[in-house]
Amino acid sequence: MTSTDRTDTPISTSFRFRSARPTDGAALWQLVRATGTLETNSPYFYVLFATDFGATCLLAEAPDGDVAGAVIGYHPPTQPETAFVWQVGVHPRHQGRGLGLALLQHWLALPANARCRWVTATVADDNAASQALFRRLAREHGAGCEVRPHFTPDLFPVEHPAEPLFRIGPIERGTPVPV
Repeated sequence: MTSTDRTDTPISTSFRFRSARPTDGAALWQLVRATGTLETNSPYFYVLFATDFGATCLLAEAPDGDVAGAVIGYHPPTQPETAFVWQVGVHPRHQGRGLGLALLQHWLALPANARCRWVTATVADDNAASQALFRRLAREHGAGCEVRPHFTPDLFPVEHPAEPLFRIGPIERGTPVPV
C-alpha cells in the first residue's frame, strides 16, 4: 500500500479494537516480526501474554480480519496505578495513519486499565518513532513525560542498547479517547 492508497477514513471506523485472546498469540508474534523494528520474542511469549494478560493487551483488526496493530502491556505488581507498555506495533501496511496513537488511547480505555494514572515504557535511544508516539500520548492527555535511565546495556547478556524509561502522567481518568 502506498501513501496514495490510504484513505481519510477515521481510525475508529477503519479498525475494530478488542482485548487479546489466547488464540491471538500467533498473530501477535507475526505482527511483531512484520514491523521489522520491534524485538521479537518467542511465540510462547505472545501466547502466554494473550492468555494471562489478555485484559491488558489490545489488538486492532483491519476490515479483512488481519491484525493491523497491537499493544502488549501489563500492570507491574508493585504499581497498581501504572500500566506498562511492553510493545506497541503497527503493521507496515497500516503505518502513517495514526493507528499507533489510537491503539494507545483505546488501550488506556480498557476496563483493566481503569485505575491507571501512569503509563510507562522502555524505548531504545534509536527508536525515534516510539519516542515521538509516547510524547504525543502525553501531550494528548496534558500529562508530563519524564524520561530517565532504566535498563543499561550491562544488564543484558548479549549486546543490547540502553532502554530509558518513559513515564507519562498523571493521566486524568475520564479523558476522552481522541481517534
